[in-house]
Amino acid sequence: MNICVVGTGYVGLVTGAVFADLGNNVVCVDNISEKIEALGAGHMPIYEPGLEEMVARNVGDGRLRFTIDLHAAVRDSVIVFITVGTPPKESGETDLSAVEAVAREIAAAMERYMVIVNKSTVPVGTGDFVRDVIERHQRRRVPFDVVSNPEFLREGSAIEDTLRPDRIVIGAPNQQVAMSLLELYAPLVPSAEMIKYASNAFLATKISFMNAIANICELAGADVTQVMKGMGLDPRIGPAFLSAGLGYGGSCFPKDAESLVQTAAQLGYDFSLLRAVLDVNRERATHLVEMIDKAMAPLDDRIIAVLGLAFKPNTDDMREARSIEVVSQLVQAGADVRTYDPVAMLNAAKVLPPAVQYCDSPYDAAAGADAAVLVTEWNEFKLLDLERLRDVMRRPVVFDGRNLWQPERMRRLGFEYYSVGRRPVLPA
Repeated sequence: MNICVVGTGYVGLVTGAVFADLGNNVVCVDNISEKIEALGAGHMPIYEPGLEEMVARNVGDGRLRFTIDLHAAVRDSVIVFITVGTPPKESGETDLSAVEAVAREIAAAMERYMVIVNKSTVPVGTGDFVRDVIERHQRRRVPFDVVSNPEFLREGSAIEDTLRPDRIVIGAPNQQVAMSLLELYAPLVPSAEMIKYASNAFLATKISFMNAIANICELAGADVTQVMKGMGLDPRIGPAFLSAGLGYGGSCFPKDAESLVQTAAQLGYDFSLLRAVLDVNRERATHLVEMIDKAMAPLDDRIIAVLGLAFKPNTDDMREARSIEVVSQLVQAGADVRTYDPVAMLNAAKVLPPAVQYCDSPYDAAAGADAAVLVTEWNEFKLLDLERLRDVMRRPVVFDGRNLWQPERMRRLGFEYYSVGRRPVLPA
């Protein structure tokens, strides 16, 4: 689609660049020749993350250009965006002189039907004002429609806000006109959804990959934390989301990854890679319980203290929390489970088995326990008095599902210590 954007300020430049990046032919117009020359040379008048690269890419591909010739740009376009400044007057009233000037120029250049879009921040009634200006200054009587399409961009995240809008507001005289503009925005909807799903699925993949590596490390006697550190030093990979443990939970990663698998299947693609990611994540809780059972069997009447219930620290969210599976499997195996979480116990009580006990502190949960199991890596647990924890336990055994503590330290303190993807610390 051929588009003209009048005004190369913050809104105009971002709007033009994004629509060009979506495959449209866009010409951005400004009446300041020095500004147009600078843009043509790749110099941005504003700073916005990713904007310079997006402009350069689309200029190079021939989808985006800059000009001071408004008449030629209008004649070549089917949609014209007005994105000029609308500053306040001394009285506080909005100054629409730039909008009026552009509307006059559009009227003089129009040769066929087009849609004129007000994207500048303007007061109520400006659409009628623009229509009146164009009707009075048309050189040829051609039909047109005026549409209001306000922007909701935030500086510093304007490209992201445009590519992933939380809402698109279109004020049009009828549905047909609205649909003509919506057609321009249509790629953003599946793109926005796909960006979100793809991003979350990729992060979930990193987590499951490290957990699969942790399984191999346990068999080989390697240390997954050292593997993670070495991988994270590679700038192409980075250290984020590489920690091995109980896997991901919460409201986004599990749901979005599963949804992307289903969407792919509906479209005819078997996303076997992502299905494997989900499979690895599903077995993490069972893997930990099997580790506990191997070291403590039989679990009948064993007192197990579970530390941390929320799906991650600093929240009381229990959606897809690993603790649900861990606790449920321990109870099913006959263990007496005591739990503690700084904030999530009320929500946990709604989803955990009724036999679970809720304690006032980690030390209360561990009192007389045969083992302690760390599920959520709260800062409170990082600062635990481990000597006190050891002394209140009947048997000082710790299963660390988040690799919160260092094996050597646990050895010095006299714990039998099991973690993820690392050699266990066994009793002498």
